[in-house]
Amino acid sequence: MLKFLGKAPVSTALILTLVAWLGSVGQSVGQLNNSAFTHALPVGPAYDHQLRLDVQGFLFNKDNEYFNKIDPGLTYFGAQLAPRLVYFPSANLRLEAGVFIWKDYGTPRLRQVRPLFTVKYQQGPHSLLFGNIQGNLYHGYIEPLFDFERVITNRLEEGVQYLYQTPRTHLDAWVNWQRQQYRFSNFQEEVAGGLATEHRVLGDSTGWLLRVPFQFTATHRGGQLDTIDVPLQTLFNLATGLRVRKALPYEFVSAVHFDGYVTYFNDYSFTKALPFESGTGLYLNAGVDTRLSNLQLAYWHGSGFISPLGGRLYRSISVSTADPDYVEKQRQLLILRVLRDYRLPGNLILTTRFEPLYDLNNGLFDFSFALYLNFNQSFLLKKLRHETE
Repeated sequence: MLKFLGKAPVSTALILTLVAWLGSVGQSVGQLNNSAFTHALPVGPAYDHQLRLDVQGFLFNKDNEYFNKIDPGLTYFGAQLAPRLVYFPSANLRLEAGVFIWKDYGTPRLRQVRPLFTVKYQQGPHSLLFGNIQGNLYHGYIEPLFDFERVITNRLEEGVQYLYQTPRTHLDAWVNWQRQQYRFSNFQEEVAGGLATEHRVLGDSTGWLLRVPFQFTATHRGGQLDTIDVPLQTLFNLATGLRVRKALPYEFVSAVHFDGYVTYFNDYSFTKALPFESGTGLYLNAGVDTRLSNLQLAYWHGSGFISPLGGRLYRSISVSTADPDYVEKQRQLLILRVLRDYRLPGNLILTTRFEPLYDLNNGLFDFSFALYLNFNQSFLLKKLRHETE
C-alpha cells in the first residue's frame, strides 16, 4: 500500500485533491520548447464516431561526451514506433489501443514491446486521462526536475492525468505507476507523480509575455507485499520562478527570453539513505530566437540537490559505475544550447541540438550533440454510423 505522509496510507486521491486546490491558479514548456517531441490527443465534434489510425515515430541519436564523475558519457541510437487505433464514441471521448516498439541500434533484439491503452475524456478546459498518459516532455518541467532524456529512456507513463487548459493557465497533474508489486515480490513498488502549472500574468500588444510557473514532483518506493528488508523512500522536488519573453519585429531575431527558477529537494523517508536530506538550486536561462537557430545560456547552482526524475548532470550524487559513491554538494554548471527544428514534408520534424557545458567547480568541459526525427500522422479509416441511422 502506498505511503506518502507520516504513517497513514495515502492513495492517488491525495494528489488529485492537491490538483483541485491548485487548479484555480497555453502548455508549459519548461525552459525549452520541446513541442516537436509531443503529440496532441484531440477530441471534439469533428471526430465524432470516427475510427482513425495514429502513427507516431521517433528516431534518436544523442551522444553525451561527458568525462565527469557525476554523469558518465553514453550514446543513445535507435528508433521507437507507436501505431494506435483510435475511436471516438462521442465528441468528448477518445479511446486508443496500440503497441509501442523500441529498437536500439547495435543489437538484434527489441528493447521493448508494450501495449498501449488510453481513455481521454474532455469537457471544456478539463481533461481526464487513464492508461497511457501524455507524459515525459509533455509535462513541461525544467531539466533539473525532469530529465529530457526520459523521452528516450522512459517514454511511456501509465496511470492517471488531469489537464486544465485556458488561454491564461495550463495545469498538468499526473500519477505514473512505474512498478506494480504483488504478494511475495522481491522488489518494491514504484510510483511517481507531480504537478506542473503556469499562469500568464502579462501579455499585450507590445509583445511582452510574463508567466509564473510552479512545478512539483514526488517519487515513492515501498509497499507492504514484498519479501525484502529495504526501507521505503519518498522524495519531493519543487521549482518556481518567473518567465519573461519579448517578441521582436526583426527578420533575423524574433524573440528574447529569460527564465529564472529556484528549486528545492526534500527526503521525506523515515530512514535516510541519501547523503543529503534536503537541498536547493538556482537555475537561470537567457536566450534569443534567431532565423538560424535558437540560442540559450543556462547557469545551474545546486547545493545538495537530488532529483530522481531530473537530469543527472544537476544532481549532487553520482550515477557513474566507476565512481558510485562520489558526492559533490556544491554543483555549478554553465550550459550553452544551440537548438533548431526543421519542418520537413510528410509531417516530419528534424531537431538538432548542440549543448557544450562547463563545470565551474572542477574546470571540466563536456558537450553533447543530438539528432532527432519525429513523425506524427493521423489517418481517417472510417466514419462509423450512429445506432439510430
